[in-house]
Amino acid sequence: MYLVALTLTLVRLDAGDDYSLNWEQRLHIALDSAQGLEYLHESCTPSIVHRDVKTANILLDKNLVGIIADFGLSRAFNDAHTHISTVAAGTLGYLDPEYHATFQLTIKTDVYSFGIVLLEIITGKPPILMDPHTYHLPNWVRQKIAKGSIQDIVDKRLLDQNDPSSLQGVVDLAMKCVESAAIDRPSMTEVVSRLKVLLPTTLSEKQYASASSTKSMNDEMRRQFHLLISGEGNDESSSSSRMTELIPLSGR
Repeated sequence: MYLVALTLTLVRLDAGDDYSLNWEQRLHIALDSAQGLEYLHESCTPSIVHRDVKTANILLDKNLVGIIADFGLSRAFNDAHTHISTVAAGTLGYLDPEYHATFQLTIKTDVYSFGIVLLEIITGKPPILMDPHTYHLPNWVRQKIAKGSIQDIVDKRLLDQNDPSSLQGVVDLAMKCVESAAIDRPSMTEVVSRLKVLLPTTLSEKQYASASSTKSMNDEMRRQFHLLISGEGNDESSSSSRMTELIPLSGR
């Protein structure tokens, strides 16, 4: 299976072939990724927190299906725990500020990181900007919106592709995901539900074909993931060492 890391402004599918993602494709990739995280949070027993959600850890196959990858920092915990106390880990720009301050890990840590990914999808910009001053992407978005139109934050490559109501909805969702307090962020189930509403109501034949071709692959991936985490508790060293294998999860 041919996979490339998601880069929100440009995706190189073949050697010498540059391809810019349109608005609909970006939203489908966002939904794929959100469904993968929802699966980790809600369907795995025990639940899994990825801890390093970022565009570099979202891979695209030849049909532009988004796949969550790299479980080297993942942690597992059961319903008896509201959080896990652990040293903060992740990538600069994507790290949940509440987790960083309290060292209390919850599934909302992934929600925050996913919010940054959504903002990258919208803006085509990295999580840390030099503009010329250093800005964190959520703060840059807030300032731009406060000073002008929401269109000021949109990736110029999208031109007039995006639907204004869809764009506004995704921006609102992203900003909810990056709330400073975890309690104010939606769950990944809520994120998935909202993204489905914001997507076009019909799928192209290519997208239907993509859904069919990836279903059996994802069933096997999920089976392998269950085997991988079978019997796992909260021991970080054993969890990390056994999760370094690539386990793609997607929703299509």
